[in-house]
Amino acid sequence: MREEEAHYDIAVIGGGLAGTCAAIAAARLGRRVALVNNRPVLGGNASSEIRVWVCGATAHGVQRWARETGIMGELYTENQYRNPEGNPYYWDQVVLDAVHAEPNIDLYLNTDVREVDASGPADSREVHSCTGWMMGSERRITFHARQFLDCTGDGLLGHLAGAHYRIGREARTEFDEPWAQSEADRSLLGSTILFHTKDTGRPVKFVPPAHAKDLSTTPILRNRILRTGDNGCDYWWIEWGGELDTVHDNERIRDELQSVIMGIWDHIKNSGQFPDAANLTLEWVGSLPGKREYRRFLGDYVLTQQDILQQHQFEDRIAFGGWSVDLHPVQGMYADGPGARQQYGDGIFHIPLRSLYSANVTNLHFAGRNISATHVAFGATRVMATCATLGEAAGTAAALCVAEGLTPRQLATERPELVRRTLLRQDASVIGIADEDPDNLARTARVTASSWLTRLAAEPAPDAPGAPYPLTRDLALLLPVDPALDTVDLLVHGAPDGRSRELTVELWGTGHPENAVPVDHLLTTTVTVPPDGPHWVTARLDHHPDTSRNAILVVRACTDTALVLLPVRTDGVLALRRKVEGDAAVDHDIPEEDGQLVVEWQARGLRRQSFAFRATPDTTAFHPERAVGGYQRPYGGPQMWSSGPEGDAEWLRLDWDDERELAEIRLVFDDDVDEYLNNLHRHRTPYEVMPELVRDYRVQSRDAAGAWHTLLTVTDNRRRHRVHTLEGADGGPVRTGALRLVVDATHGARRAHVIAFKAYGA
Repeated sequence: MREEEAHYDIAVIGGGLAGTCAAIAAARLGRRVALVNNRPVLGGNASSEIRVWVCGATAHGVQRWARETGIMGELYTENQYRNPEGNPYYWDQVVLDAVHAEPNIDLYLNTDVREVDASGPADSREVHSCTGWMMGSERRITFHARQFLDCTGDGLLGHLAGAHYRIGREARTEFDEPWAQSEADRSLLGSTILFHTKDTGRPVKFVPPAHAKDLSTTPILRNRILRTGDNGCDYWWIEWGGELDTVHDNERIRDELQSVIMGIWDHIKNSGQFPDAANLTLEWVGSLPGKREYRRFLGDYVLTQQDILQQHQFEDRIAFGGWSVDLHPVQGMYADGPGARQQYGDGIFHIPLRSLYSANVTNLHFAGRNISATHVAFGATRVMATCATLGEAAGTAAALCVAEGLTPRQLATERPELVRRTLLRQDASVIGIADEDPDNLARTARVTASSWLTRLAAEPAPDAPGAPYPLTRDLALLLPVDPALDTVDLLVHGAPDGRSRELTVELWGTGHPENAVPVDHLLTTTVTVPPDGPHWVTARLDHHPDTSRNAILVVRACTDTALVLLPVRTDGVLALRRKVEGDAAVDHDIPEEDGQLVVEWQARGLRRQSFAFRATPDTTAFHPERAVGGYQRPYGGPQMWSSGPEGDAEWLRLDWDDERELAEIRLVFDDDVDEYLNNLHRHRTPYEVMPELVRDYRVQSRDAAGAWHTLLTVTDNRRRHRVHTLEGADGGPVRTGALRLVVDATHGARRAHVIAFKAYGA
């Protein structure tokens, strides 16, 4: 056995997506980081050992413009390109490569931290070191650090350090949460084991092992749906242990879950009810339970159900989510009733920095499913892409604590803008926060472009004539209103009976700028639609808001009429349809609560399409200035520069009154955050790289004589966020009065899109 001492700025314990993103974030800010994981692979519940889908704010496509950016966004899009089939082993390599790309990270796999050296009174403790055993290597390693992150999921590091935490469900009286229990208890969400099948091309028998559960002795057959084509997280409901201790009873829970999987497979193969299963065999069965819940630490703020559903905008917000409040019965798969209860707010929600550090351990941060939240709120924050964004935020905060000599509490209460500014600089979205970084010299420049999109319209073309979409339900278009919306022409098929119809058209506000559902009624008008057609008809709106905002044009259902649906994506525009009786649920195994606007108004079958329309007046929503000092994602508008009619080598330009010394630029391109991605491709998109993403580009500087010189050329770009160091002829910063970004090609889109163009001095 070998005893070792290792010294770092930051020690991240736990290598799931939260810990991985925390370590990468801190390393990119120049900190020396130990990433310590007790398994042989990274990814936690998302790894090939457990294979839970990486879900997040998009919520299987329920939320609009909600996909994560930052490090989680990088992992999503890299996996989309490298692993279009959703192979779980390839996903492992995507995550591992992201860690290996950071020279400031030392990775310790198979290392189980079991001891913590901490001191101080109960209300003000400090962690000095933690010690782990590297299995298979007989190495006992003590990690010393200035800041520690507990990303273990179960919260073992914080527990050993004396951090305050809770296990179980709060009483309703404590936070007045509608879904809380009348009395507090220690019940939890249970754990899950998944399985995958494959078609062998010939009949395969299955002889059940002795421990296979007889499903006829359980409520499963009457309360759950078995399908031969389901794999992996389709069986999320194979859940148990909520009435036990999900850590100390982990072995018992594993055995019960595996016995049920064998019983399910026995029923599918041998009951005679699934003849299409004859050629199927089990390809993989998990041996580790994927835990949902255990310790939840107490920070300076405890996130609640109301915060989630009311979209509370915290002053110290540093991350966002969009998953529903998603709670499961404590009996899990043996419950009489649905396997889950879910409720969404009107859009994405915010998470404060004060929920990511310990209230009583002065150098302990946490991220993942163990953050400071009630059991009910945890039901929304626990999904892994959200955990990853929390990891990036916590890792960023830890790095800033080291750099500035602050405690996490001091950082959150005295310098929250520093955390947000740093996250935005790294392209990690903080919803509703614009880039006000004083170091970004682009904010002091004049911004111009070769062209920009001014006409807001989607019209039929010879190669995309469109098709009638019957108004048997309410339909809608989300449109950017910048600066006004006077009229909207709609292309409508009239009734075939020779009579005109009166079409009711309404304009609605979205409530919060990040939302994409009709919340506030603004006006109603009517439009006469002649028979047959199609005809262009005009809705007069005269809408002039005080600030630029999105608005939703609702067209009410009308007998024997139809809008025209075009198979084209229109910049800044979303098509929506209202749910009607008979529509499939978002999840066919879960009943839907009433009053959920994001469920009522969906894009199902309409993504990357638009109803034909023409709006006046011209829009300034895509002006070049939108690429400087903006929100870096849709927020009350598209928040990007989009070039005008197709042309070669579109460009975006920064001009200063005098020369500046520039050492670095950061570019953020559009990779369509409305496109729902998943690591194992529960949902498949046809694009390995988003068409809107800029593929080939050049960055140029202008000399004193007015001539342009190319500083760098990039081809085959697949990244949304690009960072480039600028070097002059002498090897130092570039001295210039103007920079120009020239877009030579996209991955298929007709227009050039740039979300942010940033420049920094030496």
